[in-house]
Amino acid sequence: MNKFLLNLLVLISLTTLANAQDFPYGQFTLEEMRATNYKNDTSAHAYVIQEFGSSRLDITGDDDLKIAFTYHVKIKILDSKGFDKGTVSIPFYDFDDIHDAVTDIKGRTTYMEESGAIKTSDLDNSKIYPTTQNKYWKEIKFALPNLRSGCVIEYSYTKMVDGFYRFPSWQFQDDIPKKYSEYQAHIPAFWTYNALIRGSLALTKNKADVEKECFSSRGAKCDCSFLTFGMADIPAFTEEDYMTSPKNFLSAIYFSLQEYTNPYTGVKKRVTKDWKDIDYGLKHADYFGSQIKKDLLKPYIAPVIAGKTTDMEKALAVYSYIQKNIKWNEIYSTGSDGVRKSLDTHTGNSGDINIALVAALNSAGIKTDAVLLSTRANGVVNRLYPVESEFNYVIAKTTIDNVDYLLDATDPLLPFGMLPLKCLNDQGRVMSLDKPSYWIDLVASQKKAYTSSLDLTLQPNGKLRGTISTYSSGYQAYEKRKDIKKYNSVEEYIENLDEKLVKLKILKSNITNLDSLDKPLGEQYEVEIDVFDNINHNRLSFNPIIFDRYVTNPFKLEDRTYPVDWGMPSNSRYILTMHLPEGYAVESATQNIAVSLPNEGGKFMTEFSGKDNTFSYSNVIQFNKSIYAPEEYPYLKELYNKIIASEKAEIVFSKK
Repeated sequence: MNKFLLNLLVLISLTTLANAQDFPYGQFTLEEMRATNYKNDTSAHAYVIQEFGSSRLDITGDDDLKIAFTYHVKIKILDSKGFDKGTVSIPFYDFDDIHDAVTDIKGRTTYMEESGAIKTSDLDNSKIYPTTQNKYWKEIKFALPNLRSGCVIEYSYTKMVDGFYRFPSWQFQDDIPKKYSEYQAHIPAFWTYNALIRGSLALTKNKADVEKECFSSRGAKCDCSFLTFGMADIPAFTEEDYMTSPKNFLSAIYFSLQEYTNPYTGVKKRVTKDWKDIDYGLKHADYFGSQIKKDLLKPYIAPVIAGKTTDMEKALAVYSYIQKNIKWNEIYSTGSDGVRKSLDTHTGNSGDINIALVAALNSAGIKTDAVLLSTRANGVVNRLYPVESEFNYVIAKTTIDNVDYLLDATDPLLPFGMLPLKCLNDQGRVMSLDKPSYWIDLVASQKKAYTSSLDLTLQPNGKLRGTISTYSSGYQAYEKRKDIKKYNSVEEYIENLDEKLVKLKILKSNITNLDSLDKPLGEQYEVEIDVFDNINHNRLSFNPIIFDRYVTNPFKLEDRTYPVDWGMPSNSRYILTMHLPEGYAVESATQNIAVSLPNEGGKFMTEFSGKDNTFSYSNVIQFNKSIYAPEEYPYLKELYNKIIASEKAEIVFSKK
């Protein structure tokens, strides 16, 4: 991912420009109407013909500072799989004293009839619906009329953004290709923004000019920076499995306010702060530093650690106490309205829970700091310009016997020292009350490990009978425990498993260490499996991978420009021992395979051995790294091709 920063003041030239020009609304060409594919991507179901956006910071009629963001797009719909582009959702913020608004909505569908006549259908304003997403966000929704293959849709609107802190970003890249996209920004000299361009694609237009005296209010006047960013022939961004937030990789431009000067008083205020400023603010904030002061939760914690002699015993007791006594309300936060309140009400957001954990461990005499982070879905934090609002989650960090532990108490099934996948995202910022903050890597403390062992005997009626034993540890055990706990009881989980595996009948079952989070989770099943109608045949073929066979490759792109990010290393083992009836022997077996990734990145191995009427088959799939760079993608893709091909192979056995 290429990043480069543009200082907006440096880029300003001495040219005076006229106002920005949008492309005409409602116009089209016969070439656009007759197009049946997009020449740069013939697999596309739709593509953007032209896209334009403009943001202008100015004083409105009611003497308020607002940013007027206008958007206009024209899209060619090639077939029915592109119809989703005709359904539009425009989110806007509306909470407390900040009220954005969406106005001037226009929409049109232009289509060609079989006779060659060209018709248009305009959006009916009565079909525009405001809806509420949550207490902070609302949205405007509408669907363009008369969609059909080959049509061209077009719509535009204006969003009034309250205040000047949230300068609109612009996303050049989307899930469909674009012929051209342009964004223009008009920023009065009283305000200075930093612009961050993300993504691997290069701008084809990048201009900075001056608009003379574009801003005027109550006698205060200034020039404006007039910035133009354009990009042509933009490929679609295709999401694939095992990635963090797409916004980390999409080609886009983001703005953050650096400083501003009050137009009426001349007083300058710096908004982008140094880390020492953020440290100071958080240490003294009611929602943060005041909640983690030493001994704040001592009355709650004293009975919890009574009788515990070591720091680890105390830490484990405190961690379990917070997990069990505050239920997460599924809201992300980096602060708390009150940790005592959360303990008393037994509910809270992620900030309430993990700041309570920090406070509780400190009250137990175990030095613990809070760690701010951005979850995988929220994107990577810009570490160059400190902005507290880019973080959306907080965890705890403690050191016991010279070992660091990262803790998240929002989930009662998370073992001590394990972070959920959503938190394994680049780096977090450790916020200490007694020293400067610093960055740490957010990495998995354990692997995702799974072993499945089958011991089966082929019966005269063609069924397999025997035992299946599975052992899950690390992240695999955590995920499996979550699956089991979704059900009202273990018995209900077993019943559901029995119904789901249609050719398998569970005769007996036993699950061990379900509530012992620091131990491997064990599952033992006595089973009967339908394989053959009968064994009255001279030759029988059998696939040794009875369950969870790989049949499709998760990696389908020709070229992936972003990493493969599993979050943690993994290791899975499958072992089958099979006993054939007397008179049968293996005629042909699977081929032993050993394939490795470069630089010891992982491997796939299979092994077959047999003697008399008993044979065994095993395979190992191992990935030794959490993250694989884009240049390693072809090797991962080929490894999965080898796994899929291998797991198609069958063992043939016949009567002697």
